[in-house]
Amino acid sequence: MIDKTVATVTAAVADVSDGMTLMFGGFGLCGIPENAIQELVRLNPKNLCCISNNAGVDDFGLGLLLQQKQVKKMISSYVGENAEFERQMLSGELEVELTPQGTLAEKCRAAQAGIPAFFTPAGYGTEVAEGKETRIFNGKPHVMETAFQADFAFVKAWKGDVAGNLIFKGTARNFNPLMCGAAKITVVEVEELLPAGALDPNQIHIPGILVDRIFQGVNFEKRIEQRTVQN
Repeated sequence: MIDKTVATVTAAVADVSDGMTLMFGGFGLCGIPENAIQELVRLNPKNLCCISNNAGVDDFGLGLLLQQKQVKKMISSYVGENAEFERQMLSGELEVELTPQGTLAEKCRAAQAGIPAFFTPAGYGTEVAEGKETRIFNGKPHVMETAFQADFAFVKAWKGDVAGNLIFKGTARNFNPLMCGAAKITVVEVEELLPAGALDPNQIHIPGILVDRIFQGVNFEKRIEQRTVQN
């Protein structure tokens, strides 16, 4: 049995360096790799290209990397909750590549599966399609999109074992599973790290073959972007 555990988040992200392309799981602030992001803030690599469905908020998630001017380019689908992101984009400090959400998900899944490119109708006739190959399938125009090429994927899971098998919980089962194995190195932080054989094989969402490093996360805040209550 291969043991993929690393002792600390520091060891898990120590070889991240300037100019790398990094993927981050999560949807809004749900299921984001909090420990890895905080360690990247401390490590302070610069000129990063970050692939994430969204850009966090000003003082949490990827917003922390934006605050420190560590991000050169963001590839995202939804970015409406971060004022610093908006400021950097409008001032020209930050390069932004907005991608339809389904296309973003498929670019992750394609990379995970080793598929170099695919065609989608999303974005045809818009700026999204500029400079890209287009074809007609069944009378409908499609745009060719290429799979992501990333150095690291940072993922958050609910439970995992030392072999890297993962179970996700609730809405955190969003972009996290798609990003496992979609980069050269997949790093996973879990709420509960268990010995091999402790997980029910029928409940595993991602097999350990798609994970390179796994560690026990700590002090998860699990913030909510906008809390809505009913009187």
